[in-house]
Amino acid sequence: MEASRFQSIQALKCRCIVLFLAFTVIGVHRAMGDEPVSFDRFIEQFPSRQKNKALALWEETVRAEPAEPVVRVEIKERVSDETLFESLTIKNKDAFVAALKRAREELTAAAADLDAARRLHSRWVRFADRLEPLPDMGVVYLKSLMMARTRASLLEEKEARVRHLEKRIEAIRVDASLNQVSLNFTYKDWIVIVVYLIFTTVLGGALAGKQASIKDFFLGGRKLAWPAVCGSIMATELSAATFLIAPAIVFSKGGDMTYIQLAIGTVIARFIIGYFFVPAYYKREIYSPYDYMGNQLGDRVKKITSILFMIGGILAQGARVYIAAKALQVITGTNITTSIIIIGAVSIGWTIMGGITTVIWTDAIQFVLFSLGSIAALLFIATSVDGGMLTVIREGIAAGKLRMINLDFNLKEAYLLWCGLFATGFLTLGSHGTDQLMAQRMFTCKNQNEARKAITWSSIVIVMTFVLLLVGAGVYVYYKYLPMNHAEQVIVDADSMKVFAIYIVNVMPPMLSGLLMAAIFATAISTLDSILAALSQSTISILYKPYIKPDETDAHYVRASRIIVFIWGIFLTAFAISCHFIAQRFGDLIQFALAMAAYTYGALLGTFLLAFLPMKRDDLGLMWGVPLSILIVFALNWHQPVTQLIVLAACFILIIQAFRRFREEPLKIVYIGIGVSIVVLISMAVIGTAPDGQSVHISLAWPWHYPIGTAVTFCIGTLVGSRKE
Repeated sequence: MEASRFQSIQALKCRCIVLFLAFTVIGVHRAMGDEPVSFDRFIEQFPSRQKNKALALWEETVRAEPAEPVVRVEIKERVSDETLFESLTIKNKDAFVAALKRAREELTAAAADLDAARRLHSRWVRFADRLEPLPDMGVVYLKSLMMARTRASLLEEKEARVRHLEKRIEAIRVDASLNQVSLNFTYKDWIVIVVYLIFTTVLGGALAGKQASIKDFFLGGRKLAWPAVCGSIMATELSAATFLIAPAIVFSKGGDMTYIQLAIGTVIARFIIGYFFVPAYYKREIYSPYDYMGNQLGDRVKKITSILFMIGGILAQGARVYIAAKALQVITGTNITTSIIIIGAVSIGWTIMGGITTVIWTDAIQFVLFSLGSIAALLFIATSVDGGMLTVIREGIAAGKLRMINLDFNLKEAYLLWCGLFATGFLTLGSHGTDQLMAQRMFTCKNQNEARKAITWSSIVIVMTFVLLLVGAGVYVYYKYLPMNHAEQVIVDADSMKVFAIYIVNVMPPMLSGLLMAAIFATAISTLDSILAALSQSTISILYKPYIKPDETDAHYVRASRIIVFIWGIFLTAFAISCHFIAQRFGDLIQFALAMAAYTYGALLGTFLLAFLPMKRDDLGLMWGVPLSILIVFALNWHQPVTQLIVLAACFILIIQAFRRFREEPLKIVYIGIGVSIVVLISMAVIGTAPDGQSVHISLAWPWHYPIGTAVTFCIGTLVGSRKE
């Protein structure tokens, strides 16, 4: 019995040593960049007896090889290359045709390479499986594992090459189609946009007046009318994400109007902010919610929450600018980088010109344009379809496009009634109540009563959201009876988010299409100029004024604010350009835009509640509550090995710090340990296997990230913090 146990342990040790050596050799082999050798060269390194046996096993493996299908280049496009380019009238068509031909040839060759790599990798795996039970072939087995692993790495490279070429082919086809569609955006439409930008710039500058003090630049002198502030809140909230993607959600396959359910919680949250948050903010002259939190919990909290706002603002608003730029490609025919730079340049100019006053008045104008454009689009659809709105409603109901309530209990779905009732309210409490981007607007009102009116009356924004969803149903009905042309079909197949922009440019009459695209410009600019003003104020408050120039005049701080606006504008524009890669992680772009804010809103709202509610706790617990809040959202979104390693490393640091700080208070270590354990469990746990063989991890729809992040921050902050006298 003991001998058998000893032999088992020895065998296990030997196997571990073999595997360790195998992966060590693999790592060295990959680091050296060696190409995998052929089988003939592989067996030359072994003695004759092992060589002959390995050769026989290899031949047996080849003979038993299953007939695997050759990798074919699948043509998924509904519109062929020939059909597409025959329909195009663009001047540079030949250049696109030549580029597409080269890419197709490269894809064919890459697919053949992938097929060969896949067959050879499979052969080495089966060969290693045959060697494993043979004790006298241990060295051969070890090195065959190395060969199989090397072939697997090569296979991954070949697969990545094929995917890259497929995306390049799609990009060439889409770029050619965008060039075609942009021809329908006439000089009259461009005149409308240019006139709008000039008019808004002049009017915004005139209304801004002279920015003589920092209070004028960041608070508008606390004299702005509440209707203008309300319009600014709605314009910033709607953004290009809603204007473009709300119709696309309904238009897309299986789409409906269930997105409107999320508005329930946001309306409730606005009244909570108006009747509870606003009075707290107006007790003294402050410039941000972070000033309030700092006054309640200490200056360290002001710095932490300001930094959280900066991170969340960059993530969320950069995503919205990226979305708007994708739509502007339809009229410019250029790449997305150019569109983002155009938006960034105008936004920087407007913010520098007049601070928050210019931002609010231009936003209010933009909301009017946005509303008129949405209504005009709906009316035009009603006149373009036989039977008008009755047809749109009848066909929309038949296709399920007008469904507005979803009572499912799937926690991985976002557009559910339960998300609207219980989750998105936390989003609005965080975005409108604790995010400087929105809260800064309330601080510009004359008094708390006007600020309350501005935030509560902004609830009517859901009417415009409903109109845009109805527009999506109308666009669906229109294209059902009048199918898209080839260029339109190619663009929408690649990215359905552009469908409303295409409808505007190709279907709506000149001037009106210019008005609607100006509205898209307006929402994009509103998004960026708003965050620039807020980021500038926070930078002045927590960095420039305390540490760089503490005793300067107001005129100096106004000049510095303009320079900081410019710097932040460059940075945000660069981040918006990089959003193309991040956006691929999400089901649709509106989820992408909203999910980006979840990383910080929970921490901000949880910190505010700790300051606002009569908990009488200091800021000590936030040193663990805030990081854990961010980490739990991160863990819910990302489950790759690298991200799991990041979570483990961060949690390890938090635990070490807990032991160092609370040696005399073990219960607090337990609280932190529970929080860390939950984060690690969410990151690492595998709860099933997907049909494609991939592991299934714990994940939730993005609305639930907000209450979870808030709860983690508040609970850890309360349990771990020290009681204030």
